[in-house]
Amino acid sequence: MIRQAGRAPRSGRPAVRDLVELVRMPAALSVPGDVVAGAAAAGVLDRRTAGLACASVCLYWAGMAANDWADRHVDAVERPERPIPSGRVSPGAALGVAAGLTAGGVSVAALIAGSRAGAVAAALAAAVWAYDITVKDTPAGPAAMALCRVLDVLLGASPRGRAAGALPAALPAALTVGAHTYLLTLLSRREVSGAGPHLPAGTLAATVALAATVCRRQGWTQNALAAWYAARFGLAQARATADPSAAAIRAAVGSGITALPALQGALTAHAGAEGAGLAVAAAAPLSRILATKVSPT
Repeated sequence: MIRQAGRAPRSGRPAVRDLVELVRMPAALSVPGDVVAGAAAAGVLDRRTAGLACASVCLYWAGMAANDWADRHVDAVERPERPIPSGRVSPGAALGVAAGLTAGGVSVAALIAGSRAGAVAAALAAAVWAYDITVKDTPAGPAAMALCRVLDVLLGASPRGRAAGALPAALPAALTVGAHTYLLTLLSRREVSGAGPHLPAGTLAATVALAATVCRRQGWTQNALAAWYAARFGLAQARATADPSAAAIRAAVGSGITALPALQGALTAHAGAEGAGLAVAAAAPLSRILATKVSPT
């Protein structure tokens, strides 16, 4: 993680590396797989999928910037090394980045894939901002975060010119990614304070069950990717169960973020697009490497 706590506020534009940290840029590698999995499940995997993935990344980065803007006063106490409380990025600049990326994401989706894609992207943007600004610290927070990922998967199934059944066809994949996100968000709420052993033990059991739902008797690729996901995320949760300190919980959250492409790849392969599934899963080791440079949490 980039750490420059205690640095005095400065005038002018923030440095690129500070913006990279603000939006958790490497963590966005966990996002395109949502769109690919949704497109594969709906049978609409084509060249527009790449454009929708770009729109999704913009909305993800917008959410990260909006999150830090909304949490700037809390972060000043709990995480003073972050870009806003450390003075490396002003609150106004962070809000501007979030707004610009939101507008860009929705616009790209509509231009590339039509009005239905634009509507889904707008719904996703609204869910992201609602989570960051009002819902995050409420009991509904984990469900609201899961909804964001559900809509992100459905974005991949939304190109114009397709039957209305495309979105329902992608719903099982969307709910699977949403369930993972729900578990991850439950853990992330204890990144600063730590947790009792029951929380990571419970999320570990749910993670294994979630991976099992993606497997099938004749599906080597998806089974291998689902096992990879369960092992990567599960081992970190097992360590957190033995030592539920804040550091161990943060490590489990980081593993959950970087392991998500393996789950998305398994879902994509489950829909019959094995090559695309392997390509999506390839982001997992890369995101793990980049996470050592910029924290994904």
